[in-house]
Amino acid sequence: MRAGRILDPALEQETAAERERRLSRRLLEAVAHARAGSAYFRRRLPEKVERLEQIPILKKDDVPSLQAAEPPFGGLIAVDAARLARIFASPGPIFDPQGDVEDFWRFRLALAAAGFRAGDVVLNSASYHLTPLGFMLDSAARSLKCVVIPAGTGQTDLQAGIAASLRATAYLGTPSFLYALLKRGRELGRPLSIEVAFVTAEMLPDSLRADLENDFKVRVLQGYGTADLGLLAYECAEKGGMHLHPECILEVLDLESGAPAAPGQPGQLVATIFDETYPLLRFATGDIGTLAPPARCPCGRTAPKLAGLLGRVGDAVKVKGMFIRGAEIEKALKAFPGIARFQAVITRDHHQDHLEYVLELSPGAAVDVSLVADALRDAVKVRGEVRAGSLPEGAKRIDDRRVWK
Repeated sequence: MRAGRILDPALEQETAAERERRLSRRLLEAVAHARAGSAYFRRRLPEKVERLEQIPILKKDDVPSLQAAEPPFGGLIAVDAARLARIFASPGPIFDPQGDVEDFWRFRLALAAAGFRAGDVVLNSASYHLTPLGFMLDSAARSLKCVVIPAGTGQTDLQAGIAASLRATAYLGTPSFLYALLKRGRELGRPLSIEVAFVTAEMLPDSLRADLENDFKVRVLQGYGTADLGLLAYECAEKGGMHLHPECILEVLDLESGAPAAPGQPGQLVATIFDETYPLLRFATGDIGTLAPPARCPCGRTAPKLAGLLGRVGDAVKVKGMFIRGAEIEKALKAFPGIARFQAVITRDHHQDHLEYVLELSPGAAVDVSLVADALRDAVKVRGEVRAGSLPEGAKRIDDRRVWK
């Protein structure tokens, strides 16, 4: 398997003292810029900010209501909207702006660590439709002089055939779809030439990584980010956690007290980025994770590591790389008054997610399950099976039964 590389030694190998000084300076610059350019932060920031913890936390779940009250961006952007390159609509809905700069979401360090190099033909199977992940990965690969096939999601046979015909050497997208592509290419008698993959947007269990690396000989590294914030952490060849991206601050805060969590202690991930367009300060992602104990990584990178992701705050769950939320499901089902209650059940088989909706109907009511399935697909952007049934008292709106091994 090919090796990765450190793309920016000055950032990726700085000392802890250098990192602290640089991030403190960047934070104060970001605060000044946000106060000057963002109506939201002008209202919310204290008159004087000297430390990170003085900045009020902004919850991701509050963004839809902020944007609805002050369209289109809730006063969060700090430049004129005419300077944006693109606008995306993530589930929520949340409108995410893209600034007009190269590698706006900071993924290029991660792709270099994974082993991407100039001249790679890259199959990008992340979505280019309204949500930003396809463009996030595309722009990073292009910044490294890779050639990108903008495949998007779905159409496994077509993508496998294209990847084989064009001799794609690298892959971007979810790990489960990579496995499906490689397996299908083999079944079609057209094994793919993919050597390296950077995967994100869903869990990468050890069993799936082992199948990809041992059975298909693909080097697979992963990263963590969000549609709002871009990349926040990424793996090196040593694995054992993901290095925090040097161009952001990622806090892990205790779920009850809000104080910084000790290494190994679960907490909500709260991020600060220094983007001129979208200067999100102390943005609570809703994801739960842990920091790894301090240790020197043999790869040479010095940033602390995010040990892993453990779940979500609330009932938002990621399925096939997309978030589904109980509130969005409930809103879509209001068009069908015969439905008394619902439950979304998520399971996993052969490295693939499966989503099923169980609908409990009111006495004497009937619904067309195909129409319900279409409405849910439009609302949450993930296809699921729909059936009528009964639900126990106190049933959760979303029941995630997946086991990650």
